[in-house]
Amino acid sequence: MPANAAISAGYGQGTTMLSPDRFEPANRRMLSGPGMRTFLTIADLWGLNETQRRLVLGYPSKSTYQNWRKLAREHKDITLGVDTLTRISAVLGIYQALLVLYTDEAEGWDWLKRPNADRTFGGQRPLDIVTGGTIDGLMTVRRFLDAARGGIYMAPNEADFDPSPYGEDDVVVI
Repeated sequence: MPANAAISAGYGQGTTMLSPDRFEPANRRMLSGPGMRTFLTIADLWGLNETQRRLVLGYPSKSTYQNWRKLAREHKDITLGVDTLTRISAVLGIYQALLVLYTDEAEGWDWLKRPNADRTFGGQRPLDIVTGGTIDGLMTVRRFLDAARGGIYMAPNEADFDPSPYGEDDVVVI
């Protein structure tokens, strides 16, 4: 899409368009084996069972999942779909963000497993959202952690829970 067409289609000048080449089978094949091996390692660290792993990956059949696992571990060619690679990318982003946010790995894993009162999670454990089977769940947790890592997110304080209106004494005119 030419730049002018992208802008007229509602994309800003700063928006980067993905190249369709990125999704070519050769590129996906190059990423699939290493991505799957890394996913399996993270899933082991997080203690995910096979059903949870399959849910994270988009719920492939047991035989498909077992085949992917086998091919990846044996360093044989495997070509995953765009959706599966996107899901693996989200898991890698969650893993990386936890390593940045927590000095102790165990604290990060504990965060995933604890109920979270933030509105984003509604009292659920972030891990339950990650293993819920939807790409939206994966991306919600990833974006939450990316925002925290980037300093955009601020935990709620008393003013967020019981805001009082401003009074005349609160307004200062200079």
